[in-house]
Amino acid sequence: MKCDICGRREATVHLTEVINDKVTKLHICERCAREKSEQMQSHFGLHDLLAGLVDIGPDLAGEAPPFTAAEAKCPQCGMGYYDFQQTGRLGCGACYEAFEKNLSELLKKIHGSDRHVGKIPFKAERPQKEQKDLIRLRKELAELVRREEFEKAALLRDRIKELEEREQDET
Repeated sequence: MKCDICGRREATVHLTEVINDKVTKLHICERCAREKSEQMQSHFGLHDLLAGLVDIGPDLAGEAPPFTAAEAKCPQCGMGYYDFQQTGRLGCGACYEAFEKNLSELLKKIHGSDRHVGKIPFKAERPQKEQKDLIRLRKELAELVRREEFEKAALLRDRIKELEEREQDET
């Protein structure tokens, strides 16, 4: 399939847009996609998007924001919340705590939640849990040996050995 824009190169990027039940498809080559992306970023950069979302904030709900942009500053790097609104970038790790309330509201608007829980593939979930158990048990074993509780340590050593053997059998 040829690119819908240049008509010369093979289309490798396929975009589908659905607006009011109207489906629009665009098939473009990598070069045209890169040029379109650069044009889009110059008109609608990430910082503009974030600044727009930050500006919308609790005012729509009739609530006062947790603090005004002028008064919020990070105690570590001195970055102001207004600077974040302009650039879309935080200055340091302490900014997350300094602007916690406003960032929480922003993340809820963007992602629907302010907590990241991550995902684990279904097949990898069990082995990862067993690996965590082994690490925890080895730490407990080291602690028991340090305290010279050798009978408990021997039981734990056997449990660890059993888990390691089962893990090797499964691989």
